Amino acid sequence: MATDNGPGAPDATARSSPHDFLRSVLRHDVPASVVVFLVALPLSIGIAVASGAPVAAGLIAAVIGGVVAGSLGGSALQVSGPAAGLTVVVAETINQFGWRATCFIVAAAGVLQILFGLSRIARAALAVAPVVVHAMLAGIGLTIALQQSLVLLGGVSSSSSLDNLAALPEGLCAARWGEVVVGGAVMAILLGWKFVPARIRVVPAPLVAILAGVGLAFVLPTSVERIMLNGSLFDAMSLPELPAAPWWSVTFTVLTIALIASVESLLSAVAVGRMRGGERADFDRELIGQGSANVLSGLAGGLPVTGVIVRSATNVRAGARSRASAVLHGVWILVFSVALVGVVEQIPKAALAGLLIVIGVQLVKLAHIKRALRTGDLLVYVVTVSGVVFGNLLEGVVAGLALAFALLLWRVAKVTITAAPVPGADRWLVTVDGSCTFLALPKLSAKLADVPAGVDVTVEMTVDFLDHAASEAIAEWAEHREKNGGTVDFVEMGTARMARADTAPPERGQSRKVIDEAIGPWRRTSGVDPIAAGIAAYHRGHAHLLRPHLHGLRDRPDAGTFFLTCADARIVPNVITNSGPGDLFTVRNVGNLVPVGGSDVSVEAALIYALDKLDVRSVVVCGHSGCGAMEALYGQVQAGPGLDDWLAHAQPTLAAFHRGHPVAEAARLAGFGPVDQLGMVNVARQVETLIDYPAVRAGIAERGVAVTGLFFDLATARVIEVTADGIGEFDDVRGRIAAEPV
Repeated sequence: MATDNGPGAPDATARSSPHDFLRSVLRHDVPASVVVFLVALPLSIGIAVASGAPVAAGLIAAVIGGVVAGSLGGSALQVSGPAAGLTVVVAETINQFGWRATCFIVAAAGVLQILFGLSRIARAALAVAPVVVHAMLAGIGLTIALQQSLVLLGGVSSSSSLDNLAALPEGLCAARWGEVVVGGAVMAILLGWKFVPARIRVVPAPLVAILAGVGLAFVLPTSVERIMLNGSLFDAMSLPELPAAPWWSVTFTVLTIALIASVESLLSAVAVGRMRGGERADFDRELIGQGSANVLSGLAGGLPVTGVIVRSATNVRAGARSRASAVLHGVWILVFSVALVGVVEQIPKAALAGLLIVIGVQLVKLAHIKRALRTGDLLVYVVTVSGVVFGNLLEGVVAGLALAFALLLWRVAKVTITAAPVPGADRWLVTVDGSCTFLALPKLSAKLADVPAGVDVTVEMTVDFLDHAASEAIAEWAEHREKNGGTVDFVEMGTARMARADTAPPERGQSRKVIDEAIGPWRRTSGVDPIAAGIAAYHRGHAHLLRPHLHGLRDRPDAGTFFLTCADARIVPNVITNSGPGDLFTVRNVGNLVPVGGSDVSVEAALIYALDKLDVRSVVVCGHSGCGAMEALYGQVQAGPGLDDWLAHAQPTLAAFHRGHPVAEAARLAGFGPVDQLGMVNVARQVETLIDYPAVRAGIAERGVAVTGLFFDLATARVIEVTADGIGEFDDVRGRIAAEPV
């Protein structure tokens, strides 16, 4: 199991000496815990009131969440407690089963969370589409805001959003102005706190807002309803009872609370990690910690516990360094709830309603809506929000997930099929692009039926998934046309192939396979002629892609570049220059040499032809690492008749190398060995030789012909420029030579 305290992590102080750890706690964690306590106290009370639970249940959950989840969780700076995200589902559970049975369900959900953590499936909870999670939180926020609006007006809210919406007009008419003033003042402070000076903002806005609400309640000349606590926190603790309801209904609710609490906690842990520069939490340990807290909270009569991003973000911003801050914040809530019950009872309900309305509205984030609009998921967002607000949380999430899954299937299984005549040819082209499955059969059949009888057809398939049904339909159509005298040529450029559709279950191909097949070497198979197999693959794969390019070059044998390179089979000029037909006039020989004098005039003849007849504007010499010719030259190996005579043309290169050619020194500094240094010097020498050719000099003077030296490093598959006195890298973005030498 991964740990959450690596070097430099927040909890790393625990590994230092006890004295240093205590000093860090006193300096950083104690002040941070006080700030978090001041934020968590009113939130915990407000969430309990909004859930229809005893007020003490929110305080119990805050204490246990801080101490237990803070000690055992997998995110050191995560702060746990009752969360607004579970308010709606808890209210529904209380209405259906009663309070003490709800406590049993909370404890059972905690056991399930512990099992999630032990089974190491925590990351699976993050597989929920983010748009559904964002919409779920927005729906919860709107539900809370709608519910608490009636409380702020001095009325009584219902668990149904539709009922609350219907009751708003009557609530507005019968509003108690004292409650409205208190709640409105709290909302104004919360919304305007960001505009006050920074030195004042160190005091948490919720604390200031609630204190202002309490003060207003004392000075207003009208009564304002306050919250009630029946005894101390310990008096409020009660054992849960078994629900008197069908077990399938109970199980469903347990699973709902466990999943929502787990997802919210894990998402909060991820957010805390991002705030701390990408630190990773231990998700499995986090679920075990959250589950343990929920078991104890349920047994003690508390609300469900989750990791809460509002409190956690406050903890990080307040400078916490270890999990001591989260634990201490729970201790402060316990002390306050036991010793200062009378203070808690002075808080007006309208003040908490104003606090919860602002929190609820802030759960609806405009950035999430814009992202859903950009990514095409706005419908999922709207359906999820509507389901949560006007149905219940589970219905909304299930509806959102179902729609998201349906959109996923539609996008993944989408296929584009066209059928049209090829311009200037008595042939039709049928293209199939995407995932071709049985779902595409109606569209496929319609497009294939558009092809007139008797014409030749090319079927271009760029598919990454092909099942047996679609493959069989295409094959039967092709067979029928061929029986009637037509021809059907298949071109398969995708990762899924017709030949494999009948021999194995369909699977989605990876694009890397196509690239490997296009540029990789032959896979030598016993009894198979590689040339014949390669030509067949070319005809079936991409011959038709070359056809339109070659059509325009039939009467124009022009070339842009004269390219002299080694005969080594590992050098593929068109690949390393990303060029195609008509670009390179390629000449190859052993060692990419330019003979001067003697009987071998093949390079000179090709060069003159390229310059005079093909009008090339670039002349290139390309060597490579690990060259056998350079190795034989460097070691003065006797290669035998013919080859020794040929390598004699490279003796000037060897002499320049031994004299300390600057290219050799540059290559040495770049980490190349002697043979490769010699190879680069050879490129520089052959460039010099080419420049001395009269035809090249004339081309440079008259048409600006460029002469370039290249070196292909097999180890890195990169191309290096060789100049007269050094080497340089090509800039991959701009295509120019980088200023710094290699």
